[in-house]
Amino acid sequence: YMSKNIVRVLHVGISVSDMDRSLKWYRDVLGFDELLKDSYVPPLSARVCFVRGCGGYQIELFQYDSPKAIPADRLDPDMDLQTIGTKHVAFLVDDMKSLKEHFLRNKVDIAHEINMDGESVMFIRDPDGVLLEFMQLQVC
Repeated sequence: YMSKNIVRVLHVGISVSDMDRSLKWYRDVLGFDELLKDSYVPPLSARVCFVRGCGGYQIELFQYDSPKAIPADRLDPDMDLQTIGTKHVAFLVDDMKSLKEHFLRNKVDIAHEINMDGESVMFIRDPDGVLLEFMQLQVC
């Protein structure tokens, strides 16, 4: 039974168009702290960086020498969900109102907000349009 060997989620990978801009954004807007690794990987023709935040969770950022733009339908949460493949990373938050105020102060692109069964959900876009989800769960 294979899943007994899986210990935990390690990281998510996100391709970006401008590594320095993305590193600053993930640090200043989402609070991902130190740069764990910054290297150029010749077989990929890409700069690869790891950042850490949220209880040790890591994001691996890739900046390819010749990146391809994100397709337009990936920018809309409802349209993106209809496309087969990995959709987004979701973060648990404890104060959606304060988080939204923080995002507005930092001119973050808020793509979608909804309240589902007492749970607040907000999607934002990073500087390249990659969707990130934030959820405040209902306390019973």
